Amino acid sequence: MKKPQQRYRGKKEKKQGLKLAHSAEFKEETDELIEVVYGRHAAIEAIQKRRGNKLFLLQELEAKKAEELKELAQENQIPVKWVPRQKLDQLTDGAVHQGIVLTVTPYEYLTVTDLIQESLAKTEAPVLLILDSIEDPHNFGSMLRTADATGIDGVIIPKHRSVGVTSTVTKTSTGAVEYIPIARTTNLTQAVEQLKEAGFWIFGTDMAGTDYREWNVAGPIALIIGNEGKGVSPKLKKQVDEMITIPMTGHVQSLNAGVAAGLLMYEVYRKRQPISKGKA
Repeated sequence: MKKPQQRYRGKKEKKQGLKLAHSAEFKEETDELIEVVYGRHAAIEAIQKRRGNKLFLLQELEAKKAEELKELAQENQIPVKWVPRQKLDQLTDGAVHQGIVLTVTPYEYLTVTDLIQESLAKTEAPVLLILDSIEDPHNFGSMLRTADATGIDGVIIPKHRSVGVTSTVTKTSTGAVEYIPIARTTNLTQAVEQLKEAGFWIFGTDMAGTDYREWNVAGPIALIIGNEGKGVSPKLKKQVDEMITIPMTGHVQSLNAGVAAGLLMYEVYRKRQPISKGKA
């Protein structure tokens, strides 16, 4: 039986990819290791969020791009230094840095309590994403990029056995990480209990469940995306109100975690943001 459209839950019902700078140049102003962000979009968003400490630019960087970044750094009182490609390659472990590397302060995670309070303060029906031990930084980054595009109110990740906000994640998200609140917890099971107490409906993803096209997305909801290989953990499955499935007619058994998450986030967006009459 499907749940009614209006739903309420009472109070009682309810160091992979991390680039760390070890060189003397990156320790001029601090004795602590500093994280780096690389790539044009990621660097711009980090600077605008005032997370930048020092901007390193390739000596041969295109004049237009260099001038734009230099001006932005100066506006935010961030020192700029010109360095050879070899230095940038070394600092990013050979990643595609586009001639741009920015040292940043470590990412500040929220607590689950803070995320719940902030999301409910913004809207009566927030949508949160719970990532159950996602290990691939590219998957995490792509999910954050889609989360920003679809208006997701926040993401919850576990502290252990899961990728955090790394330079690879930041680059893959094209800077979206600066706009999506992320909470980190040592216990996802307890986090889900907190969400239920706050009135959220909890959904998981599985091979068997409600067709996502019939998914009721009314009210505050939280969607759990499982680990790339193991799916949603058994403990979390016991706490889920309803399992959602994406039907497939091909020969493979499952979709990539990032692809599945993106499809489901856009399904929520589609149902909550219907096309206005008169528009194509």
